[in-house]
Amino acid sequence: MNAMLVAVGLMMVAADLLACFIGNNPTIVMLALGFLLMIGGTLLAEARGVKISKRYIYAAMAFSALIEGLNMMVRRKRRKKTQRRP
Repeated sequence: MNAMLVAVGLMMVAADLLACFIGNNPTIVMLALGFLLMIGGTLLAEARGVKISKRYIYAAMAFSALIEGLNMMVRRKRRKKTQRRP
């Protein structure tokens, strides 16, 4: 029971932080939806007997997250540059 209370408390704190992060980076929503579609497609394929290596899925997710991270850095630098100009 204590573990459940701690987990719920952590989720409530994490939910606020995550909502703030998503509010500042709306493209993360599209990335998350893409991940959900990929996972759903993989589950459907495996239900039909098609074996898909998890390495491909993880590699695609890691690549997408890396690209989004780079895009976020570029946007942050551009924002700082435009704020410096009078």
